[in-house]
Amino acid sequence: MRASIEVADIFRAAGAAYRRAHAGHLSLPQLKVMSAVENCRTAALGGHVEACEDCGQRRIAYNSCRNRHCPKCQGAASRTWLAEREADLLPVGYFHVVFTLPAEVAGIAFQNKALVYDLLFKAASETMLTIAADRKHLGARIGITAVLHTWGSAMTHHPHVHMIVPGGGIAPDGGRWVSSRPAFLLPVRVLGKLFRRLFLTRLVALHDAGRLGFFGTLAHLAERRAFLRHLSPVRKKRWVVYAKAPFAGPEAVLAYLSRYTHRVAISNRRLIAFDETGVTFRYKDYRRDCADRQQIMTLAVDEFIRRFLLHVLPRGFHRIRHYGLLAGSARKANLALARELLDVAAPADDDTPGDDDTPGEPDDFRPPCPCCGGRMIIIEMFERWRQPRGPPDKTTPNRETTP
Repeated sequence: MRASIEVADIFRAAGAAYRRAHAGHLSLPQLKVMSAVENCRTAALGGHVEACEDCGQRRIAYNSCRNRHCPKCQGAASRTWLAEREADLLPVGYFHVVFTLPAEVAGIAFQNKALVYDLLFKAASETMLTIAADRKHLGARIGITAVLHTWGSAMTHHPHVHMIVPGGGIAPDGGRWVSSRPAFLLPVRVLGKLFRRLFLTRLVALHDAGRLGFFGTLAHLAERRAFLRHLSPVRKKRWVVYAKAPFAGPEAVLAYLSRYTHRVAISNRRLIAFDETGVTFRYKDYRRDCADRQQIMTLAVDEFIRRFLLHVLPRGFHRIRHYGLLAGSARKANLALARELLDVAAPADDDTPGDDDTPGEPDDFRPPCPCCGGRMIIIEMFERWRQPRGPPDKTTPNRETTP
């Protein structure tokens, strides 16, 4: 068995049997994710031959699937996204806030992903913006970057939204920056109560409009009385909103975002083994003390694939969203005003080429030459399901071809 296990290995070995066993029960987006992960960085997607400019060492590189659910394809997307977000950071403390749906609502969310996940975003962001604007609390317009996660560490269905929020905002008259207290942003109990009210009110409205679907064990919730009875306990329980102490500077914010924004249900590095007993991986049990949270779990292959596919998002659904000062076309103007009120200079324009920059040239994330560390360039392209024309002739001078 290979020392390094990937989700793609599991899908290639067991994916076809899983599709046959569950024919008619898998959605088109789920089937597309399985195909993308299986074909990622194989001859099925084509590729190119690279050569080192210094020593002539050559290697074959296959194309990535670029699917947002693929564990291997999030690195480049994350780097690009983070480079764009770096210019948005302000020299203030940033808070991490998490809004989580209770289990009674999570089941409804799973059967109505697009509608209920969207409602989760809207209710959570409106809660933050409303309480922050209240003069009893902060009395300012804040900015929010929100990221949807639908999984727990063991890949169970656990929808929640992570938010990164600057510690302060712009006063309603636009004349000053209002800072939060150093280790406190907004009261979590107040946030939880408003979030619960906003979410449940709008969830009932979706039901009354006939927009929610219910299947299997939840089919009885299509009847309004049963639906309201199902929600009755969660109206009385506390909805937990988690707020963490502020990060230690903008660099810590970027480090956090790099871990959360483009994460998928499970990363390849958490996989330990894949054999006849199933798939073994590491996970965190948050019910245990911090020192004992790291645990090992083994799932049957079908159950592992089922849990992975639980988290496939609807086509076109945006899982990273911005609100308040960071929303839409007003973002640049709001950030410029915030920096003016904070009396800090705007960040350097990365689009302006320096002495060593080439205008319009993207960053090169291609790994260096394994032999000498030199720069690798593309010398040949090949189509899907094709291999290079033949073993490269090292007597032929290197030449870079246009992709």
